[in-house]
Amino acid sequence: MEEEGKLRLASPRGRGVVAAAVLGSSVAFLDSTVVNVALPTLGRSLGASFAGLQWTVDGYSLPLCSLLLVGGALGDRFGRRRVFLLGLTWFGLASVLCSLANSVAVLVAARALQGTGAALLVPGSLALLRSALDERDQPAAIGAWAGLSGVATAAGPLAGGYLVEAVSWRAIFVLNVPLIAAALFVARRCVPESGVRQAGPLDLAGAVAALLGLGLLTWGLIDLPSSRRGGPLLVAAGAAGVVLFLLRERRAANPMLPLGIFRSRQFAGANLTTLAVYFALGGATFLLVLYLQRVAGYSPLAAGASLLPVTALVLVLSPVMGRLVRRIGLRLPMTVGPLVIAAGLFLLSRLSAQASYAYTALPGIALLGLGLGLTVAPLTSAALTGAGERFAGVASAVNNAVARVAGLLAVALLPLAAGGLSSDPRSLAQGFPAAMRLAAFFCLAGAAIAAVTIPGAPARRPA
Repeated sequence: MEEEGKLRLASPRGRGVVAAAVLGSSVAFLDSTVVNVALPTLGRSLGASFAGLQWTVDGYSLPLCSLLLVGGALGDRFGRRRVFLLGLTWFGLASVLCSLANSVAVLVAARALQGTGAALLVPGSLALLRSALDERDQPAAIGAWAGLSGVATAAGPLAGGYLVEAVSWRAIFVLNVPLIAAALFVARRCVPESGVRQAGPLDLAGAVAALLGLGLLTWGLIDLPSSRRGGPLLVAAGAAGVVLFLLRERRAANPMLPLGIFRSRQFAGANLTTLAVYFALGGATFLLVLYLQRVAGYSPLAAGASLLPVTALVLVLSPVMGRLVRRIGLRLPMTVGPLVIAAGLFLLSRLSAQASYAYTALPGIALLGLGLGLTVAPLTSAALTGAGERFAGVASAVNNAVARVAGLLAVALLPLAAGGLSSDPRSLAQGFPAAMRLAAFFCLAGAAIAAVTIPGAPARRPA
């Protein structure tokens, strides 16, 4: 029997909801990676310093991480479809501004506007699936979203490299426009409104506290790897801001982030697992690509292409796991997946610069892809369903924020924890094995967390 007011995935409108969610999240994920390969050309064109190039990347990440909670809460309160459409439009206009930038200062400002638009649409893309689709179809839809969004993220460096060489660095921003136009068209035709609740005044103090706390924390983590003095102070200030935000939300009559959702063992466990697994993946993939270039002598394109097996496996397995969790539950794949990732990281800790890619790197990378393919869709489902449909936007925002902060933490701290390794080839070669083993330990911790916090039976509708 069809849930009242909900769409089935097999219907044209149901497929349209998934298409809109995938297109929306894809432009946000694509722009987090597509710019990297264009930086040298962009720097020459605009006369940018190294610091200017850094802020071209960080100017996008900073508002995105800082405003995710605000974006999710706005969708839950004023309508997820409405805020999603606003985020798409905002992102598209900011992309046009990026393509027209005549100085690095203008480009960084436009990138910050892009990040703000992304913070509005990313939580909404998942919340739409949770609120619009019949509960029986949600795991399969989330699996499709995870697989296709992962492809968009991985395609960024390849698409960016081609467009920079064949057209111009400005084309990487123009690329967003037709994707956003398609997402707007499909969303307006297929996505129903949901999440509108008008109980009490908006928690402006909570929104400001979240912005300052997450903003300072993100900024500090971005600065830590370069050993700037301000990095630790910013991290400390950001952590204090997050604590103040939580204290504010505990007392607020109409909190932006209802802390009661963390009473759900499933929701809390899913986010702790996300923190552990994405810390491991963020640090390991960052160091692996660096190792392949600096130690093994790979070109940037070859190093990026070496991770394509991960993308292929996530694309194939995520929809399958999305459908399978209805029968086997969430606990098994969320426990086994991180264990497989840990095995892959242990194999990569034995990486040799002299041996062939197929003999040394590929087995570990294949296990990474297999483990991720088993984990991503169930992990996302656990985070969304654990909070209840009423708070789908906030739940999505929390999970996205945890994943992004975990990646920033890993890039900042994993090299230090592995003996202070740097991009110098000798230092990388010596410290890389320890870094991979440490990352594997975090995946083992994620598997243990999932085993004790995630229900073993198939997910049931939360109260």
